[in-house]
Amino acid sequence: MSSGRKCKNCGSSDIEVDPARGDAVCTNCGSVLEDNIIVAEVQFEEGTHGTSSAIGQFVSAESQGGSNKFGASFHVAGGLESREVTLRKARNGISHLGNQLKLSQHCIDTACGFFKMALSRHLTKGRKNTHIHAACVYLSCRTEGTAHLLIDISDVLQICCYELGRTYLKLTQALCINVPSVVIVRHTIN
Repeated sequence: MSSGRKCKNCGSSDIEVDPARGDAVCTNCGSVLEDNIIVAEVQFEEGTHGTSSAIGQFVSAESQGGSNKFGASFHVAGGLESREVTLRKARNGISHLGNQLKLSQHCIDTACGFFKMALSRHLTKGRKNTHIHAACVYLSCRTEGTAHLLIDISDVLQICCYELGRTYLKLTQALCINVPSVVIVRHTIN
């Protein structure tokens, strides 16, 4: 398969690009012109007993230099990486809670940003999704200065205020976020 390139060694334009191997080879002199080519296609091979598996490596858009091999840690759900599915579910949960509390879109987006930070630091493992979502929403409310209290979120979700508070404190400490204090003003009637 000719790719329109020329060989640096012999000048031939008969270059064979093989996506399965991830290389480009000159068919005239046999020089390997490119190795480890990244391709945007998925190929499968058939194994024993009719099983099939993907060939190649997966490179995430947010990866930092390395690549993940297809395997147990790579889950496909509608063509999405496991992390993307987790972020989508979190955005849905946070948006639903934010809408119940009548928060602005900016507050919801900020809460989603906090969730993404928590996820990247592995702070979501071993904790309930609703607690993490709620803590991120409350963190957003505190940093944006809304009038919402922890008990408001606890009431909406019907979860223990103290558990939610513990999750919130863990997140703020682990993410090193300085949160403004809450000032409650009580009005007395004369």
